[in-house]
Amino acid sequence: GKVVVITGANTGIGKETAIDLAKRGAEKVIIACRDMEKANAAVKDIIESSGNEHVVCMKLDLSDSKSIREFAEAINKDEPKLNILINNAGVMACPFGKTADGFEMQIGVNHLGHFLLTYLLLDLIKKSAPARIINVSSMAHSWGSINLEDLNSEKHYNQNKAYAQSKLANVLFTRSLAKRLEGTGVTTYSLHPGVVQTELIRHLNGVQQFFMKMVSPFTKNSVQGAQTTIYCAVDPSLEKESGRYYSDCAPASCSAAAKDDNVAEKLWELSCSLLSLTWD
Repeated sequence: GKVVVITGANTGIGKETAIDLAKRGAEKVIIACRDMEKANAAVKDIIESSGNEHVVCMKLDLSDSKSIREFAEAINKDEPKLNILINNAGVMACPFGKTADGFEMQIGVNHLGHFLLTYLLLDLIKKSAPARIINVSSMAHSWGSINLEDLNSEKHYNQNKAYAQSKLANVLFTRSLAKRLEGTGVTTYSLHPGVVQTELIRHLNGVQQFFMKMVSPFTKNSVQGAQTTIYCAVDPSLEKESGRYYSDCAPASCSAAAKDDNVAEKLWELSCSLLSLTWD
């Protein structure tokens, strides 16, 4: 009986999450994707696999604030409630590029895009409480640091460091958001899905691709990779938990940098400033 929005759910763990939640009887699953051709094909698969007809796709390009605002406006206008928001979409280790708003692509899509989306949908989510916001991070967050002086990697770009920074931002955002939502009935979670064989690895270099092939027997497929997201979305035992980090369907320890509330607060303020938001 829940309404769910999942970003980037036309493939990989996002799609498997959509199938699972549709099977569990979600009132509506909205997959928010950039490529509508792939999204329409995914909707057919999800309906077929789950037997739930109430699956739709909507266009959302997280690298463009105009697209994010249009998407949120449509959801706020058409949906009476939103119980679960899963910020799942992401880019990984891509060559240096910029979003439509001039942000470095990985911090722009993985953090700032979802930050703006959550902000724009928050009133509806609060109205729908009990509700949950889930941010798909990665163990890569533990190799990251937040460069508050050069968040967009203008001075120096390393694709792996930029990815780790964006995933650390997901964990810090989850913590900050939990504090601001205390007492509202809205809870937040961040997670590491596991090392999953998905299309995300397409930007890795030859050596990294070879390494991923070597370790593939020990990695997760998309169904296994989706389990911790699903756990954070539906497990009753997490009703009173908020702001924590999970892995393998259990609480996990995150890096010291991911527990730094001072940096979390500065990142929050910087994100608001970059997006021209007033979000107290």
